[in-house]
Amino acid sequence: MRLPPMTIMLVATAIAVVSCGPPPAPMVATIESAPPPKPAPRKHAQAVTRKINVYAHDRPGMLSPRVEHLTPRVYVPNSESNTVDVINPRTFRVVHRYRVGALPQHVVPSWDLKTLWVNENQGNRLTPINPVTGRPGKPVPVDDPYNLYFTPDGSYALVMAERNNRLDFRDPHSMRLIRSLDLPCRGVNHGDFTADGSIFLASCEFSGQLVAINWRRPRVKKVIEVGAGNMPQDVKLSPDGRRFYVADMMAGGVWIIDAATFRRVGLLRTGKGAHGLYVSRNARLLYVSNRGEGTVSVVSFASREVVDRWRIPGGGSPDMGGVSADGKQLWLSGRYHGVVYVFSTETGRLLHKIKVGRGPHGLCFFPQPGRYSLGHTGVFR
Repeated sequence: MRLPPMTIMLVATAIAVVSCGPPPAPMVATIESAPPPKPAPRKHAQAVTRKINVYAHDRPGMLSPRVEHLTPRVYVPNSESNTVDVINPRTFRVVHRYRVGALPQHVVPSWDLKTLWVNENQGNRLTPINPVTGRPGKPVPVDDPYNLYFTPDGSYALVMAERNNRLDFRDPHSMRLIRSLDLPCRGVNHGDFTADGSIFLASCEFSGQLVAINWRRPRVKKVIEVGAGNMPQDVKLSPDGRRFYVADMMAGGVWIIDAATFRRVGLLRTGKGAHGLYVSRNARLLYVSNRGEGTVSVVSFASREVVDRWRIPGGGSPDMGGVSADGKQLWLSGRYHGVVYVFSTETGRLLHKIKVGRGPHGLCFFPQPGRYSLGHTGVFR
């Protein structure tokens, strides 16, 4: 039956009124302004705007069942003393000191959180530490282990063979060599993975370059120049997975690299000798240790600006370390002063200065929240 024009208009109006509900919920804010919504967006476009936090499992109290029973300890490799000091973080006292091989650089949690590996750079070996007892075991021969990472699926240990300009793929348990990847840069030392885990971005301090590595193939996907004379160091992915932050000792700040294109976005000045990078437990802040001036810069991920600066009274050389499990303290080695610094992350005040061996470097606070370790002094997901 054909309806008269007036009836059709009234029905259409009623349908429009009924279909008008409350306005759609606003899109989740990200660091970059999201483009205006398009009608009927594709599934891929919806996925891009979804907010993520790669550190969602690193919040206080989120200890893995594998480590929640462990007594907290801080392990300090003293590069010039060839020792590892073990500190009780509750009493701030050294409770053990162990002899290890030549030039220990970092203490690194294994992917499965069951072992801590001491990287003995010139000793050409990795010494395992049992985190239950806090005592070292039998060393494993490994060529040039400056630093150590693990692939997100736990299938490989990645040894940063710095003086050999090489990335060695090893069995994550036995450390048996599986394959090597020669790198087109000098002095590979630190890195981090993209949010999907497919690409490993590594810094090369002696050639002023970064290399994006497809570790599954494996091959170098791209080389990023940060300038001759610069010295890129620690690498951390932003919580939303969109950018990498790369500390640079000679540039006096942190490079920001687009995680999709691997292009430089800019340089954020933080301080002389920018070296180590640590994410706060709420994933809102990035702590940058400025080794050359004795300060720690606090960077907001949201604004990409320095929002605070903590100073060591009388100066110092804050280097590598980590955030305590509860997020209330930042522990850093004092590379040229034979001490460990403990900062309050709430006030920025230096709480303790603990005497250790000579040349303390990549200290590890363990355990920390997270399901598994990607390596270095504690990069957890």
